[in-house]
Amino acid sequence: MIVRPRQHWLRLIFVWHGSVLHQILFRLLLNFAMAVVAVLGMSQFQAWGLHLSTAPFSLIGIALAIFLGFRNSVSYDRFWEARKLWGMLLVTARSLLRQAQTLTGRRPDDPAVREFAALLIAFAYQLKHQLRQTAARPDLERLLPPALAQRLGQASYPCVLLLREMGLWLQAQHASGRLSDIRWQAMDANLNELTAYHGGCERLSSTPIPYAYSVLLHRTVYVYCTLLPFSLLDSAGVLTPLISVFISYAFMALDAIASELEEPFGTEPNDLALDAICITIERSLLELDDVDQLPQPHQPTEDHVLT
Repeated sequence: MIVRPRQHWLRLIFVWHGSVLHQILFRLLLNFAMAVVAVLGMSQFQAWGLHLSTAPFSLIGIALAIFLGFRNSVSYDRFWEARKLWGMLLVTARSLLRQAQTLTGRRPDDPAVREFAALLIAFAYQLKHQLRQTAARPDLERLLPPALAQRLGQASYPCVLLLREMGLWLQAQHASGRLSDIRWQAMDANLNELTAYHGGCERLSSTPIPYAYSVLLHRTVYVYCTLLPFSLLDSAGVLTPLISVFISYAFMALDAIASELEEPFGTEPNDLALDAICITIERSLLELDDVDQLPQPHQPTEDHVLT
């Protein structure tokens, strides 16, 4: 996720890191080359009777802009929903640990409370690794007992098993008389919330925008940008390459941004900073447990990218 500080409008025009320009630069160069060919061959095209009017391109451009705007809105909705799910996961984890301390009468440094905190932290890291399809074993081995970490490493749905472990912890507290029926139900409701956030993230991760819709827009954008220089010859003349590249940049950049935001759990510069969120969850819960040595907050790179 880009966390660049607010900049002057003039400097913002020339920003490279964090934009999608590097992704589409080669395609823009191809468009520029096509426009140069159109300008150099303009007289020959006229001799052959080949002529493209700007009128149909204006109509197609308006329709294409509307569809691209719709796709970007859908992609941003997916990004924002993912951020809300992780934000609520943080809130619920804090609530559960607070309840594990205050409703059971245990001290923050009680080994049983810290065991529960470790399960909550491990759940956040495991979910992150599941969504990014990375190895969770190092984090699980750091946070959990070896036997449990090994069992989770072999499981198909380790987040579900972690939720069960938390449920068993609540059951043990209830059986020991530390949790009344009402308090147990209150904490179990928060566990259900964690289950819902996990399911919501899985839904976003496994259900992309329909492929045929993305292909249609992608093809239309590039066919439109390829033919665009030939429609600008009469009105723009030698300025055709400049105008064509500028218009193509707008359409190609919108398409590239939508593709990035469509998968909010990845590692692209504009994806969610799941590493930073997980460390925030860990720091917050450890502080609730009165742990003195907290992990350092995750810092952005030199390019202002927070992963």
